[in-house]
Amino acid sequence: MRRKVLVFGLGMAVLLAIPYAMAADTEGTIKANIIMGCMFATAIAGIASAIGLAIAGSSAVAVTAEKPELFGRLLVLQVLPMTQSVYGLLTAILLMMGAGLLGGTAKTTLTPWIGTAAIWIGLTVGLTGLSAINQGTIASASIASVGRNPEVAARGIIFTVMPETIAIFGLLVAILLMSGLGIL
Repeated sequence: MRRKVLVFGLGMAVLLAIPYAMAADTEGTIKANIIMGCMFATAIAGIASAIGLAIAGSSAVAVTAEKPELFGRLLVLQVLPMTQSVYGLLTAILLMMGAGLLGGTAKTTLTPWIGTAAIWIGLTVGLTGLSAINQGTIASASIASVGRNPEVAARGIIFTVMPETIAIFGLLVAILLMSGLGIL
C-alpha cells in the first residue's frame, strides 16, 4: 500500500511539474525548476532510503537483541540503503552550484531548457534511488543470515550492494547530463 501511495504521489508531482517547467521563461521560474529538480532528487531518494533503512533496521534490532556481539557487522548491512539519499543530496548540491544558488554566478546561462533539464535530472536520480527499498529487503535477509552464521557477513554485504548499482547509474547519468549541459 505504501508503494502505491508513493508511486501515485510521484506521478502527480511529475504531472503537475511538466506544464510549469515547459512554461518557464523568467529567471525566477527557471531557478524554481532547478529547485524542483533538487527536491525530486533528495525527496524521492531520501524517502526510499528511509524505507530501506527501516526494513533492514528492524531485522538488525531483532538479531542484535539475541547476539549483541554482531552489532558492528549488522550496522554495515543496515546503513547501506542510506547511500541513495547521499546521491540525491550530491545531485541537488551540484545543480544548485551550477545554477549559482549556493553563491557565486551560474556556470551557464539559465535558459528554460536548463530549468526543465534540472527537473529530469532530479527525477533520474530520485527514481533510480528507489532501489534503496529493495536494497533494504536484501539487507534484511543478509542480517538474518548473519544472525544464523556470522561468517557470511561479507557475502551478505556483496548481495546487498548489488541493487545500489542502479542508483550509481542514475547518478552517473545525472553528472554526465549536467556536464553536457554546462551546469558543471
